[in-house]
This record gives sequence, structure tokens and C-alpha cells, in this order.
Amino acid sequence: MQFQQLLYFVAVAETRHFTHAAERVHVSQPSLSQQIRALEKELGADLFSRARGNIALTDAGEALLPLARRILADADTARHEVQELAQLRRGRVRLGATPSLCTGLLPDVLRAFHRLHPGIQLLIEEGGSHDLVRELARGALDLALIVLPLPPASPALTTVDLLREDLVVVSSAAAKAPRGPVRIADLRDEPLVMFRHGYDLRELTVAACRAEGFEPSFTVEGGEMDAVLGFVRAGLGVAVVPRMVADRAGRDLRMTALAPPGLRRTIALAHRSDVAPPRAARELQQVLLASRSAVR
Repeated sequence: MQFQQLLYFVAVAETRHFTHAAERVHVSQPSLSQQIRALEKELGADLFSRARGNIALTDAGEALLPLARRILADADTARHEVQELAQLRRGRVRLGATPSLCTGLLPDVLRAFHRLHPGIQLLIEEGGSHDLVRELARGALDLALIVLPLPPASPALTTVDLLREDLVVVSSAAAKAPRGPVRIADLRDEPLVMFRHGYDLRELTVAACRAEGFEPSFTVEGGEMDAVLGFVRAGLGVAVVPRMVADRAGRDLRMTALAPPGLRRTIALAHRSDVAPPRAARELQQVLLASRSAVR
């Protein structure tokens, strides 16, 4: 008795048609019929009655069908389990993240993950939350770290809150130090170095300024995180950035807290709701979730 014969048998039993069954399993109808006859000869019993072109299971066929289905299911389970283990040895994870998280959170997390699974290739895509949500929707990413709330008309995503992070003001260490915590209203008179359009931090900062009744003034705009920090170091203005980034920025930048209520953002780990992430991505997901207590 061969695995392939059981596959053909179940296909005929479910379609009750030899030609349709052959199409389902992608073989010619004569080859399928030959294998069914060989299985019947091996078992010593007819599995189908073929009277007047009607295909029906015999008693022997009825007895074999649940056993054949179980064998095929067990084979699928075995194949899946082996593939899952193989993914942990030589798989890959496609992770999207905002540039500030690539600078602040991910280096330590990815180092911990790489120690656990050195054979897994990590593919990182930087982008704003809107772009990352689109990449998740089209299947180009397994996981993404995005800023909540989700953009309007987002696809069905499963999200888990990862951390809530304070935003702070950074300025050049050579510039005059701000006096105490900075209010959003104080930014009215400050030249700002601003991120490019579509950047979550830009939208959050501009919205906060408008809520205080003014439009912020930009000396330089359009950069990514590293460029913005470089412009601030050069004394071109101040910027609003995540505390985690400011903590790593070095001594040539000064960090000043925002006065209460301040600004915070919620970072979530997201994946498509209709597709389970592959095993390697699920392992990275666990490492990211375990990092929550360390970064809060």
C-alpha cells in the first residue's frame, strides 16, 4: 500500500468521479485508475462499485476511508512539523519597523534573537506606519512594529501593544539649554528640524502644535532619524524624538523632557489576521514581547 494510492483513493471517494479526482491530484485519469486497481488488488477487495457509471464506496471502501484520511492528515502534520523545525535552522523573518525603533529598540532585541537562532536570516524594512501596514497587507512582511492607532481603512491586522514611549526634545549640547521641561507652546518660538512627510513623529508633533493654536516653524525638513539628529547636532534647531532614541544619541545632544501632559506614542507588533506568521517569525515575536518589561 502506497501513500500516493491512498491520496488517489480519498480523491475518488470525495468526488465520486475518476476524472474529477485525477484533476484534483494532477495526474492523468488512466494513471489514477491503474493505481486504484493496484490498491484493490493489494487489499483483496473492491473499494468502489462502478455500476452504470455511478461511483459508490463498497463496505471495504467505507472502512478504509477514515483510516486513509487519518494517514494523510498525519503525513501533513509530520511534513509541517519538519518544515517548522527547518525554518528555525535556516529560515528568514521579514520585519518592518519605523526608523526610530530601528535605532532604539531593535539592536538589542535582534542580538538576543540571533543568539537563539543564528541560522535565521533577518530582513529589516524601515518605513512609516502607513507604508508598513501596506507592506503587511500585500504579504511582503511577516511582522511589523507600527505606531497606533492604525491608519484609516487599514487591512485586518492583529496587533499587540508592545510599549508606550515618551517623546522628548533634543537640542545641540553647544546651544543654550532650555529652562526645565518644555511645553508644546514653547515650540512656537523654536526652529524645528522636522522629519519627512509620512513619518509618524512628524504627524504627532505637528498635530500637538496645532492643538496649541500655532503652526510650527521648520528650519530643515524631510530627513530620516539619523539625518534629523545630525541637523540638530549642527545647531539648526530642535527636534521631538522618542526618549529611547535620545538616550542613545550621545553627549553632543541635550535631552529635555516635555512638560505634563507631554507626548507619548504606543508601539504595537502587528501581523495579518488571515495568515499565521511562519515559525521563525513567531519566535521573533516572543523575543519582542519578552522585551516589553525591559523597555518600559
